[in-house]
Amino acid sequence: MNEAEVMDVIREGMIVLIKVSAPPLLAGMAIGLVVSIFQSLTQIQEMTLTFVPKVLVVFISLLVFMPFMLHEVIDYTHMVMDKVAGGG
Repeated sequence: MNEAEVMDVIREGMIVLIKVSAPPLLAGMAIGLVVSIFQSLTQIQEMTLTFVPKVLVVFISLLVFMPFMLHEVIDYTHMVMDKVAGGG
């Protein structure tokens, strides 16, 4: 493998990382925004009110998006293994 092929593998790995991590992060950010707006409207400043819904939503999003995430990681692994087996 030359430098260009290594950079392609690294670039593709970063894209897969973003694709795989985006659904739980976006779900956590969205529920954090909703809870924050709720807290500012009601003036309730309870720490567990922000923590528990985020954990639940991130866990549920992981369950829902797991097939997509697994498919992306498997495709990336197959691509890397094909390049390694083919010598580049």
